[in-house]
Amino acid sequence: MNSVVATKTIPSREKVWQMFDRIAHRYDLLNHLLSLGQDIRWRLKVKEALPDKTGLEMLDLATGTGDQIFYLIKDARIKHAVGIDLAAKMLEIGRRKAAQRGLSQSVQFKTGDACALEFAQNTFDIVTISFGIRNVMNLEQVLNQMYRVLKPGGRAIILEFSLPEPNLFRRLYLFYFRKILPRLGTLVSGDAYAYRYLNQTVETFPFGEDFCKLLTRAGFTKVDLRPLTFGIVSIYLADKGE
Repeated sequence: MNSVVATKTIPSREKVWQMFDRIAHRYDLLNHLLSLGQDIRWRLKVKEALPDKTGLEMLDLATGTGDQIFYLIKDARIKHAVGIDLAAKMLEIGRRKAAQRGLSQSVQFKTGDACALEFAQNTFDIVTISFGIRNVMNLEQVLNQMYRVLKPGGRAIILEFSLPEPNLFRRLYLFYFRKILPRLGTLVSGDAYAYRYLNQTVETFPFGEDFCKLLTRAGFTKVDLRPLTFGIVSIYLADKGE
Protein backbone atom coordinates (compact mmCIF):
# COMPACT_ATOMS: atom_id res chain seq x y z
CA MET A 1 0.00 0.00 0.00
CA ASN A 2 1.40 3.39 -1.01
CA SER A 3 0.33 5.28 2.09
CA VAL A 4 2.10 8.02 3.97
CA VAL A 5 4.99 6.96 6.17
CA ALA A 6 3.62 7.13 9.70
CA THR A 7 7.03 7.18 11.37
CA LYS A 8 8.14 10.32 9.51
CA THR A 9 7.63 13.83 10.81
CA ILE A 10 5.13 15.69 8.65
CA PRO A 11 6.39 19.27 8.20
CA SER A 12 4.01 22.19 8.51
CA ARG A 13 2.78 23.86 5.31
CA GLU A 14 2.02 27.07 7.21
CA LYS A 15 3.33 30.01 5.16
CA VAL A 16 5.52 27.66 3.13
CA TRP A 17 5.53 30.24 0.34
CA GLN A 18 7.93 32.32 2.46
CA MET A 19 10.47 29.50 2.21
CA PHE A 20 10.14 29.45 -1.57
CA ASP A 21 10.65 33.19 -1.72
CA ARG A 22 13.91 32.74 0.21
CA ILE A 23 15.27 30.32 -2.39
CA ALA A 24 13.69 31.93 -5.48
CA HIS A 25 17.04 33.19 -6.78
CA ARG A 26 18.40 29.63 -6.96
CA TYR A 27 15.19 27.68 -7.47
CA ASP A 28 15.45 26.88 -11.20
CA LEU A 29 19.16 26.08 -10.96
CA LEU A 30 18.62 23.70 -8.07
CA ASN A 31 15.74 21.93 -9.79
CA HIS A 32 18.02 21.12 -12.74
CA LEU A 33 21.06 20.34 -10.60
CA LEU A 34 19.46 18.12 -7.96
CA SER A 35 17.39 16.14 -10.48
CA LEU A 36 20.37 15.76 -12.82
CA GLY A 37 18.32 17.53 -15.47
CA GLN A 38 15.43 15.09 -15.25
CA ASP A 39 13.00 17.79 -14.12
CA ILE A 40 13.00 19.15 -17.68
CA ARG A 41 12.11 15.74 -19.09
CA TRP A 42 9.38 15.25 -16.47
CA ARG A 43 7.76 18.60 -17.22
CA LEU A 44 7.88 17.91 -20.96
CA LYS A 45 6.13 14.58 -20.34
CA VAL A 46 3.12 16.53 -19.09
CA LYS A 47 2.57 17.61 -22.71
CA GLU A 48 1.64 14.02 -23.58
CA ALA A 49 -1.29 14.28 -21.17
CA LEU A 50 -2.87 17.35 -22.79
CA PRO A 51 -6.37 16.85 -24.21
CA ASP A 52 -6.50 16.53 -27.98
CA LYS A 53 -8.20 19.89 -28.45
CA THR A 54 -7.19 23.37 -29.57
CA GLY A 55 -7.71 26.74 -27.90
CA LEU A 56 -7.03 25.36 -24.42
CA GLU A 57 -7.24 27.74 -21.46
CA MET A 58 -4.68 26.63 -18.84
CA LEU A 59 -4.35 27.29 -15.11
CA ASP A 60 -1.09 26.33 -13.39
CA LEU A 61 -1.27 26.17 -9.58
CA ALA A 62 1.76 26.71 -7.34
CA THR A 63 3.40 27.88 -10.54
CA GLY A 64 6.62 29.14 -8.92
CA THR A 65 8.80 30.65 -11.65
CA GLY A 66 6.46 29.30 -14.33
CA ASP A 67 8.57 26.49 -15.75
CA GLN A 68 5.62 24.14 -16.29
CA ILE A 69 3.81 26.83 -18.27
CA PHE A 70 6.87 27.60 -20.40
CA TYR A 71 7.38 23.93 -21.27
CA LEU A 72 3.74 23.66 -22.41
CA ILE A 73 2.81 27.04 -23.89
CA LYS A 74 4.67 26.38 -27.13
CA ASP A 75 2.22 23.58 -27.85
CA ALA A 76 -0.30 24.84 -30.41
CA ARG A 77 -3.17 23.40 -28.39
CA ILE A 78 -2.74 25.96 -25.59
CA LYS A 79 -4.15 29.41 -26.25
CA HIS A 80 -3.55 31.13 -22.92
CA ALA A 81 -2.09 30.28 -19.50
CA VAL A 82 -2.45 31.72 -16.02
CA GLY A 83 -0.03 30.82 -13.24
CA ILE A 84 -0.81 31.50 -9.59
CA ASP A 85 1.35 31.28 -6.48
CA LEU A 86 1.69 32.91 -3.08
CA ALA A 87 5.45 33.41 -3.44
CA ALA A 88 5.83 36.93 -4.84
CA LYS A 89 9.55 36.64 -5.62
CA MET A 90 8.97 33.46 -7.59
CA LEU A 91 6.24 35.19 -9.60
CA GLU A 92 8.56 38.12 -10.34
CA ILE A 93 11.00 35.70 -11.93
CA GLY A 94 8.17 34.11 -13.90
CA ARG A 95 7.09 37.47 -15.28
CA ARG A 96 10.65 38.29 -16.34
CA LYS A 97 10.94 34.94 -18.10
CA ALA A 98 7.65 35.55 -19.92
CA ALA A 99 8.85 38.97 -21.08
CA GLN A 100 12.19 37.57 -22.25
CA ARG A 101 10.35 34.94 -24.30
CA GLY A 102 7.86 37.40 -25.76
CA LEU A 103 5.01 35.64 -23.99
CA SER A 104 3.59 38.41 -21.81
CA GLN A 105 0.34 38.46 -23.80
CA SER A 106 -0.32 34.73 -23.63
CA VAL A 107 1.00 34.05 -20.10
CA GLN A 108 -0.15 35.81 -16.94
CA PHE A 109 1.11 35.43 -13.38
CA LYS A 110 -1.10 36.31 -10.42
CA THR A 111 -0.82 36.07 -6.66
CA GLY A 112 -3.27 33.41 -5.56
CA ASP A 113 -3.98 30.59 -3.13
CA ALA A 114 -4.72 27.15 -4.59
CA CYS A 115 -7.04 26.51 -1.64
CA ALA A 116 -9.29 29.44 -2.58
CA LEU A 117 -9.21 30.09 -6.31
CA GLU A 118 -10.66 33.42 -7.40
CA PHE A 119 -12.01 32.10 -10.69
CA ALA A 120 -15.54 31.24 -11.69
CA GLN A 121 -16.50 27.62 -12.06
CA ASN A 122 -16.08 26.04 -15.49
CA THR A 123 -13.33 28.48 -16.54
CA PHE A 124 -10.36 26.33 -17.64
CA ASP A 125 -9.79 23.41 -19.98
CA ILE A 126 -6.76 22.16 -18.05
CA VAL A 127 -5.48 22.75 -14.53
CA THR A 128 -1.89 21.70 -13.83
CA ILE A 129 0.23 21.62 -10.70
CA SER A 130 3.81 20.38 -10.79
CA PHE A 131 5.74 19.56 -7.62
CA GLY A 132 3.36 21.73 -5.63
CA ILE A 133 0.39 19.62 -4.54
CA ARG A 134 2.28 18.23 -1.55
CA ASN A 135 2.89 21.78 -0.27
CA VAL A 136 -0.73 22.91 0.05
CA MET A 137 -2.38 23.54 3.40
CA ASN A 138 -5.53 21.55 2.60
CA LEU A 139 -5.19 18.86 -0.07
CA GLU A 140 -8.88 17.97 -0.26
CA GLN A 141 -9.82 21.63 -0.63
CA VAL A 142 -7.34 22.14 -3.49
CA LEU A 143 -8.61 19.11 -5.39
CA ASN A 144 -12.17 20.38 -4.97
CA GLN A 145 -11.11 23.81 -6.25
CA MET A 146 -9.39 22.26 -9.26
CA TYR A 147 -12.57 20.36 -10.07
CA ARG A 148 -14.72 23.47 -9.66
CA VAL A 149 -12.80 25.73 -12.05
CA LEU A 150 -12.46 23.08 -14.75
CA LYS A 151 -14.93 23.13 -17.61
CA PRO A 152 -17.00 19.97 -18.13
CA GLY A 153 -14.70 17.61 -20.01
CA GLY A 154 -11.65 19.45 -18.65
CA ARG A 155 -8.57 17.75 -17.26
CA ALA A 156 -6.42 18.04 -14.16
CA ILE A 157 -2.76 17.07 -14.67
CA ILE A 158 -0.63 16.67 -11.56
CA LEU A 159 3.11 16.04 -11.61
CA GLU A 160 4.55 15.13 -8.24
CA PHE A 161 7.31 13.20 -6.53
CA SER A 162 6.53 9.66 -5.47
CA LEU A 163 8.58 6.71 -4.23
CA PRO A 164 9.92 3.74 -6.20
CA GLU A 165 8.85 0.23 -5.36
CA PRO A 166 10.74 -1.27 -2.36
CA ASN A 167 13.97 -2.62 -3.87
CA LEU A 168 17.67 -1.80 -4.18
CA PHE A 169 16.99 1.22 -6.36
CA ARG A 170 14.65 2.65 -3.75
CA ARG A 171 17.29 2.26 -1.05
CA LEU A 172 19.87 4.02 -3.20
CA TYR A 173 17.42 6.76 -4.10
CA LEU A 174 16.45 7.38 -0.47
CA PHE A 175 20.12 7.59 0.52
CA TYR A 176 20.63 10.31 -2.08
CA PHE A 177 17.34 11.99 -1.15
CA ARG A 178 18.00 12.01 2.59
CA LYS A 179 21.76 12.47 2.80
CA ILE A 180 23.16 14.07 -0.36
CA LEU A 181 20.35 16.22 -1.79
CA PRO A 182 19.78 18.27 1.42
CA ARG A 183 23.49 19.06 1.67
CA LEU A 184 23.74 20.11 -1.99
CA GLY A 185 20.56 22.14 -1.71
CA THR A 186 21.82 23.92 1.40
CA LEU A 187 25.19 24.65 -0.19
CA VAL A 188 23.71 26.23 -3.33
CA SER A 189 20.63 27.93 -1.87
CA GLY A 190 21.97 28.90 1.54
CA ASP A 191 18.73 27.60 3.11
CA ALA A 192 19.18 24.45 5.20
CA TYR A 193 15.50 24.03 6.00
CA ALA A 194 14.18 24.09 2.43
CA TYR A 195 15.85 20.89 1.29
CA ARG A 196 15.15 18.98 4.47
CA TYR A 197 11.54 19.99 3.96
CA LEU A 198 11.67 18.57 0.42
CA ASN A 199 12.47 15.00 1.36
CA GLN A 200 10.18 15.07 4.42
CA THR A 201 7.16 16.15 2.37
CA VAL A 202 7.83 13.62 -0.37
CA GLU A 203 8.14 10.74 2.10
CA THR A 204 4.98 11.66 4.00
CA PHE A 205 2.68 12.48 1.08
CA PRO A 206 0.19 9.98 -0.40
CA PHE A 207 1.18 8.75 -3.84
CA GLY A 208 0.26 6.14 -6.42
CA GLU A 209 -3.10 4.46 -5.93
CA ASP A 210 -3.67 6.30 -2.65
CA PHE A 211 -3.52 9.64 -4.43
CA CYS A 212 -5.74 8.33 -7.24
CA LYS A 213 -8.39 7.53 -4.64
CA LEU A 214 -8.30 11.14 -3.44
CA LEU A 215 -8.90 12.35 -7.00
CA THR A 216 -11.85 10.01 -7.39
CA ARG A 217 -13.27 11.18 -4.07
CA ALA A 218 -13.08 14.78 -5.35
CA GLY A 219 -15.38 13.81 -8.23
CA PHE A 220 -12.88 13.22 -11.03
CA THR A 221 -13.33 10.42 -13.55
CA LYS A 222 -10.93 8.54 -15.82
CA VAL A 223 -8.19 8.84 -13.20
CA ASP A 224 -4.88 7.58 -14.57
CA LEU A 225 -1.42 7.12 -13.05
CA ARG A 226 1.82 7.31 -15.06
CA PRO A 227 5.01 6.63 -13.06
CA LEU A 228 8.23 8.06 -14.49
CA THR A 229 11.91 7.22 -13.88
CA PHE A 230 11.28 4.04 -11.87
CA GLY A 231 8.59 5.77 -9.83
CA ILE A 232 10.61 8.75 -8.60
CA VAL A 233 7.82 10.98 -9.92
CA SER A 234 4.30 10.35 -11.17
CA ILE A 235 1.87 12.08 -13.48
CA TYR A 236 -1.79 11.88 -12.48
CA LEU A 237 -4.54 12.56 -15.01
CA ALA A 238 -8.11 13.17 -13.90
CA ASP A 239 -11.05 14.39 -15.98
CA LYS A 240 -14.17 16.31 -15.05
CA GLY A 241 -17.23 14.65 -16.51
CA GLU A 242 -19.09 16.25 -19.41
